[in-house]
Amino acid sequence: MISLFLDTIKYPMKTINSILLFSFISFIISACSGPKSSGGLSNMVAVMEIKESIPGLCDPSFVIAPLPLAGNGQVKAVAPMSDEEIEATLNEQVMFLKDKPDYKDKGMVALIVNCEGKMLQCKIDNKTQSPELDKQIVAVFAELKTWEPGSINGKPVDTSVLYSFEIVDGRIKL
Repeated sequence: MISLFLDTIKYPMKTINSILLFSFISFIISACSGPKSSGGLSNMVAVMEIKESIPGLCDPSFVIAPLPLAGNGQVKAVAPMSDEEIEATLNEQVMFLKDKPDYKDKGMVALIVNCEGKMLQCKIDNKTQSPELDKQIVAVFAELKTWEPGSINGKPVDTSVLYSFEIVDGRIKL
């Protein structure tokens, strides 16, 4: 008993850090498991800050990035093609990679789809090593004009959609 007391005095920060960690874990667990009315994590909405004017937004102050949390009522916008079809189209139409079978790279495309399902913006968020490759990838995504809009609790909202991609052996993989 005295040894335990001396260890606590000897290592007070270790004990305090353990208590803080336990408290934080308890908070997260209670926030995730609490009812919707408790304001837990299931009610969180990630709202993008839009710095430039984007004509066609239904509500420029409320463009969401849907969070993949069960039961939060957030649904991301759905493309007019499956990921597999987009990938096939990219590999068919991106000419930059045709003569580069060993090319490796990665990047991300950022889209904004309004509450009516119209894609309003398409740009590279994380650039590849080649501006020409970025331009060709954006051109393919820009053809996907009409989407099923994202929603919160069934109400259509403006949403951001991100597509990460990797290029291995000259082939694009979403």
